[in-house]
Amino acid sequence: MGLFRIVVGLLFACHGAASLFGVLGGAMGGGTVPAGTWPSWYAAVIQLGAGGLVLFGLGTRTAAFLASGSMAYAYFKVHQPESLFPLQNGGETAALFCWAFVLLVFTGPGALALDGLFRGRVGAGATARRTSEEREEQATPVTA
Repeated sequence: MGLFRIVVGLLFACHGAASLFGVLGGAMGGGTVPAGTWPSWYAAVIQLGAGGLVLFGLGTRTAAFLASGSMAYAYFKVHQPESLFPLQNGGETAALFCWAFVLLVFTGPGALALDGLFRGRVGAGATARRTSEEREEQATPVTA
């Protein structure tokens, strides 16, 4: 699941970077999205930010939830009015990203996530502390 999260996050972040900075071919074949335009610029910011968070596994469930919602909005507002099916309306990418992020909301980040690294440190310290406290209690003789 970790590799799936990394690939989906990277691809999503690339869409945002292309729209905001004109890299990787730019927005829709070239150029950038004008700053502050609704909804394109905000979608690009969500793509770059949420994609990066998902890529690195930081706040994966929250970022994936936001990204999934933005792709659902893109599908129903931009693509679906053209035609019902994604193959006919050009919304395959939006539909696939939407469902991929829904999957990540429920499965979590998986392996190689920075969330797990931070949780591991806190959890290990708490476990080590608890273990030493338990040892002290067991070593102390009970007197009446």
